[in-house]
Amino acid sequence: MLAILIAGAVALFSTLLGTRVAITVLVSKGYGQLIRDDGPTSHHVKRGTPTMGGLVVIFAVLLGYGAAHLFMKSPPTASALLLLFLFAGLGGIGFLDDWIKISRQRSLGLRSKAKMIGQIFVGLVFALMAIGWENENGDTPITHVVSFTRDLAGWELPTVLLVIWVLLLIAATSNGVNLTDGLDGLATGASVMVFGAFVLINLWQSNQNCTTVPGPKCYDVRDPIDLAVVASALTGACFGFLWWNTSPAKIFMGDTGSLSLGGAMAGFALMTRTELLLVILGGLFVIITASVILQVGYFKISGGKRIFRMAPLQHHFELLGWAEITIVVRFWLISGLCVATGLGLFYWEWVTGL
Repeated sequence: MLAILIAGAVALFSTLLGTRVAITVLVSKGYGQLIRDDGPTSHHVKRGTPTMGGLVVIFAVLLGYGAAHLFMKSPPTASALLLLFLFAGLGGIGFLDDWIKISRQRSLGLRSKAKMIGQIFVGLVFALMAIGWENENGDTPITHVVSFTRDLAGWELPTVLLVIWVLLLIAATSNGVNLTDGLDGLATGASVMVFGAFVLINLWQSNQNCTTVPGPKCYDVRDPIDLAVVASALTGACFGFLWWNTSPAKIFMGDTGSLSLGGAMAGFALMTRTELLLVILGGLFVIITASVILQVGYFKISGGKRIFRMAPLQHHFELLGWAEITIVVRFWLISGLCVATGLGLFYWEWVTGL
């Protein structure tokens, strides 16, 4: 428990203080956000705001996790190392995307094909190592079975389909957070809630783990307490970053932050056996991603008509005249309800055994 508190506190203060330094450095070098002309006109005042703040979040998480293990004098676990690899690896792809935007002074960074290849590479390495890294009991960080609050009977996948499933989940979550990151503090605040939920889930799974408390309701999850340390570091890092990212934002996380945070959510879902539950926990990201899919699909089949004034969904409400801060707070409330519902279902399944 102490390691969880240390990781969260170190990561929080690292972003709270480190982001101030990053803002100064980025402003001095002119590394500001470019704003697309086809977006809401109210966003043009944000042109030049420092971006790539996700780098601070990544370093803060790694520092928080490392500090916790140094203080406790305990070695890192396979599950945590793989999750951090996925988190930092996707952040590296996002950094390249952000850097190209800034260095070439254009609103589009990596081409979609290059970004996809990068995501597939990181996801493939993660998937293959996660299903092959066995401990002394033969347990691996992820299993071949699709899960809701635990592995579902009869839903076992062969290795090829499992790898495809992992890649799809990583792509969906990383791009979902990326689409949500369109208003000041929106994606960061929602991420705090989701990662906070994974702290609780991992703590519960640690207390009810099959290796220590065998029984019909135990959780066959590897390294749950160390995953809680990573989740705490992510929660703290996002919370500290939100101080500077909330409206009016002094810095944006950029693709560096959104891709890494989304990948981490997928990693947690896979390792905690809550893959389908993530649809509920991350309900806000699902809703916003669905709005884009519906908008594009309807536009194509209707010959140019639109469902929303603009997608993603948050921009639709901007064009309806809602204030940005109003949209963000109300979407945070939706995210909070989704997280509360997901945690309720997780506990309900344990109580009832259904």
